[in-house]
Parts: sequence; C-alpha cells; structure tokens
Amino acid sequence: MARATTPADTARPTDWLQLDNQLCFALYSASLAMTKLYKPLLEPLGLTYPQYLALLVLWERDGLAVNELGERLFLDSGTLTPLLKRMEAAGWLQRQRASDDERRVIVSLTAAGRALKRQAQAVPRALAAATGCSADELVALTRQLQQLRTQLLDAHPVSPTH
Repeated sequence: MARATTPADTARPTDWLQLDNQLCFALYSASLAMTKLYKPLLEPLGLTYPQYLALLVLWERDGLAVNELGERLFLDSGTLTPLLKRMEAAGWLQRQRASDDERRVIVSLTAAGRALKRQAQAVPRALAAATGCSADELVALTRQLQQLRTQLLDAHPVSPTH
C-alpha cells in the first residue's frame, strides 16, 4: 500500500525553517488571535479566557475533582489551582474536600457561577460570526484540530537529528 505524501516529502529542507511554514506557529498565532478576540467579549462578564474555559467544563458537568477538571482542560494542578482560587474569590465556584477521600478536591459552581452561563450565551455566537466561517466549517475545523491534538499527544518524541 502506498504511503500518503506529506508536506515533508515535497518541501525543500530549508523551507521547513521558514516561520510561515511552521504548523506550530500557525496554531500559536491563531490561538493568540482567538484569545485577543475573546477578551472584549468576556470583560463585561468579569472573566478571563482561562476562567471561561473552566466554566465551560463545569457548566457541562458540575462537581468535578480538580484533577478531572485539569485533564479536561489539559492543565496541571500548578496552573489550575491559582485559577480556581481566583474564581472562588470571585464567588463563581467553591472547592471542598471529598467526603470519601480527603485527598480529592471537588469543584462546584455557586449560584453566581451558574448564572454566568446565561450571560455568556452570546459569546460563542459573536466569536463564530467574527471567524467568517459557516457552522459546518467551524465544526469541521474543530474536529480536525481535536484529531491533530490527539495525534500529537499520542506521538512518540522524535529526535531532531532523525
């Protein structure tokens, strides 16, 4: 069975060292543009982008353990804990030790955290409109990026000399 041609097969080696040919830079700069677009949408809610992401997870499934929330957001506890502390101080969530295992900390939304969901409903629509993409295009792009993320997480590290 023939192997699919990849960009690495057709590009000259020096082309791979150009910034605009880097997948990582395309993803990074698109992510920066995305978070810049979210900022004015989230400011009226008093939210930062990482706080919004944490709330999205909790709006789907309230009462998660910190480690479950971290896995869902691809964040380690050293990054997640200060974020959760600020959100707790803002009154959007509470953290409590699990009754069956005191090593586990459960994160639950407060009434104020649940109320933010109603206020945030316009955010995805505004963002989608700003992309200029159709709903089908956004769904397809999201799936492609999720697949890429999975493949990258599953990849074995390769030495730069190989």
